Amino acid sequence: MKISEKWLREWVSPKLDTQALAHRLTMAGLEVGAVEAVAPKLDKVVVGKIVSIAPHPSADKLRLCRVDIGKGNVLDIVCGAANAAAGMRAPVALEGAKLPNGMTIKRTEIRGVASSGMLCSAMELGLADSAEGLLPLDADAKPGTSLTEYLGLDDVTLEVDLTPNRGDCLSVAGLARELTAITGVKLKSPAIKPVKPKHRQRIPVKLEAQQDCPRYVGRVVTGVNAQAVTPMWMKEKLRRSGIRSIHPVVDVTNYVMLELGQPMHAFDLAKIRGSIRVRHAGKNESLVLLDGNRLTPKPGSLLIADDTQPLALAGIMGGADSAVSDATHDIFLESAWFRPEAISARAREHGLQTDSSYRFERGVDPALQRLAVERATALILAIVGGKPGPVIEQIVKRHLPHVAPVSLRLERVNRLLGLELPAKQAENILQRLGMKPKKAGNKWTVTPPSYRFDISREVDLIEEIARIHGYDRLPSRRPRMDMAASPVPESDIGESRLRAGLIDRDYQEVVTYSFVDPEIQALIDPPLSPARLANPISAEMAVMRTSLWPGLLQTILYNQNRQQTRVRCFELGRVFLPHGEGFHEEPMLAGAAYGEAMAEQWGAPRRAVDFHDVKADMEALLVLTGMGQAVRFRPGQHPALHPGQTAEIQLDGNGIGLLGMLHPEAQSRLGLDRPVVLFELKLSALRNGKIPIFREFSRFPSIRRDLAILVDESTPARTVLDCARKAAGTLLVNLELFDEYRGKGIDSGRKSLALGLTLQDSSRTLNEDDAERVKTQVMSALKAELGAQPRQ
Repeated sequence: MKISEKWLREWVSPKLDTQALAHRLTMAGLEVGAVEAVAPKLDKVVVGKIVSIAPHPSADKLRLCRVDIGKGNVLDIVCGAANAAAGMRAPVALEGAKLPNGMTIKRTEIRGVASSGMLCSAMELGLADSAEGLLPLDADAKPGTSLTEYLGLDDVTLEVDLTPNRGDCLSVAGLARELTAITGVKLKSPAIKPVKPKHRQRIPVKLEAQQDCPRYVGRVVTGVNAQAVTPMWMKEKLRRSGIRSIHPVVDVTNYVMLELGQPMHAFDLAKIRGSIRVRHAGKNESLVLLDGNRLTPKPGSLLIADDTQPLALAGIMGGADSAVSDATHDIFLESAWFRPEAISARAREHGLQTDSSYRFERGVDPALQRLAVERATALILAIVGGKPGPVIEQIVKRHLPHVAPVSLRLERVNRLLGLELPAKQAENILQRLGMKPKKAGNKWTVTPPSYRFDISREVDLIEEIARIHGYDRLPSRRPRMDMAASPVPESDIGESRLRAGLIDRDYQEVVTYSFVDPEIQALIDPPLSPARLANPISAEMAVMRTSLWPGLLQTILYNQNRQQTRVRCFELGRVFLPHGEGFHEEPMLAGAAYGEAMAEQWGAPRRAVDFHDVKADMEALLVLTGMGQAVRFRPGQHPALHPGQTAEIQLDGNGIGLLGMLHPEAQSRLGLDRPVVLFELKLSALRNGKIPIFREFSRFPSIRRDLAILVDESTPARTVLDCARKAAGTLLVNLELFDEYRGKGIDSGRKSLALGLTLQDSSRTLNEDDAERVKTQVMSALKAELGAQPRQ
């Protein structure tokens, strides 16, 4: 929120300079993110009064203006502004003035006529981004007065970044209350008195959505002057808060919102049919908003309507058909309290963020509505005239927020803040914050003011005391704790060890977003329905990932587009899997390899990375856990992987991950110019490692027997090894596959495998009979289970 420092000081003016003021607010939790001048430096720019206007003898679009700049000085100035008129007061840049656009004003001739100075628009003075003519000043502007002095341009705006719970500070009044509490300087709020009605005209108000709008205040004002203009002082305050002047009545409602924190709206009374109804939207209703867009509110959206049609999207934006215009003579003022949840949800659904919705969704004081109507009425009467009617008010008290007293213990305050705060000082702080503490012994029962709807617990009050006392004044002490190391199971494999294992294999760690592109998510994991974000950062980050692969593939694509020909990356992160009516978070480890198998070198020929390269990386990683022998790579399937190059990784028969080549179709759709090998493992399966067990080396010699067999070509080598290991029994200490052969001398559809069996006993020397017996057992098992035949 942006606010003028001068405006703030009209309410409370501590003896602090701008920087000290901003620092005090920041240290109290109201961070001042920026301090900016409200206007560029404008030396030699004064108020001028156009005395007379004559046509230019040589240019149809130029005119000769005689301008009074005070003290009897009158300048001849050539001007082309269409709105220049005799009697008008406007800024004049005198000779020698330097404007924000870099122009230096000099005495010159324009089409043969001397011109001494320049009549200026708001844009030329750096006060607006665009302008349609001269900047008109009020009739009370005295010629010759410095424009900086007249408009109070020696001012700055404070941009205050508020946390969502401090909606009470989204106004000059709110910030002034805080400064009063922080500095102890007295608050000088303007006197707001009830305006006496001049007629009895009312509009019936019906609260049909009582829970979402339990309080509605309105007033009819008739006979307003459609030709009136907003005074310059109000325009300037609005401009400095980032709001442009639109219409005097609209400007008043915006002014009250900035001043008091209560969003308001004004309807053209002639456009209202019958009564005002606060209700929920039905099916197929629509209205044109003030921004010109036609909106079809979703059923349940809160509307302000009359007896025939919707008039406004409650708390968010008014409708164009019932808006105040230059032809308006009678108005209806609205000031209501809307339930924050009813506004925030609908504002996001419709993609609308307005100053009004920003305040309502953070919470508005439920006791402020009538005061705001009285303030707006007084300002409207002063600017556009008119006759006010009686205040119309509808309240459903049971649905209004209830201010509940909160218990506060002094001992708890001192223990949490680490100081010895006297009870009187704590009570004084609470009173400066507008709270009503009632003391009983060493504790209080504290009733917060209606605008502090964020105070509901004892810790909330303690936080308030800390803020006002000063966070920088709280003592710093080292915490006292037992410095005992937490036990870590010996079998636990830390994430850092897994990271190091992959880094040793030439992978680089990446961190990608949990939000992914719905199209890539559907391409990689089509069977699963991902969680959709209600308010995504962008359309390309609209769903939660069910796999780490989309982020890794986007990383590879990013590197490919920057001429990187070899990428090996991995990520440790969470995926979000559908589970019942909700979602389950699963920690995963995934990786991708793209491009060359090895960096370019002289010792090995260049080749693309393949399935077996990454399978070797996986086996090396699994060895770190001590479970390498228990893990199996079985033929698998996945929609995103090549059907002939996909393996399911199993541990004790349970699937723990996948490994495979990216499907060629997915590769093409993603725009990748080379194959990618992917893997993904459940992190939980890798964390619980196998503890090594000591076993003494045998002192007796070992015996090796080689066995060559013929099996079906489709029989996996791992199946053969498992069968042989099981049949060999306890004498087998090592089993390895050292040869595979297909070709001449081998029948079609068969292959030859050569196994090396190393046998050893820890208590005796084995003989030939022992070796032959084991070899025969293995051959018999292979023949019986796999149809293997000894190769002759």
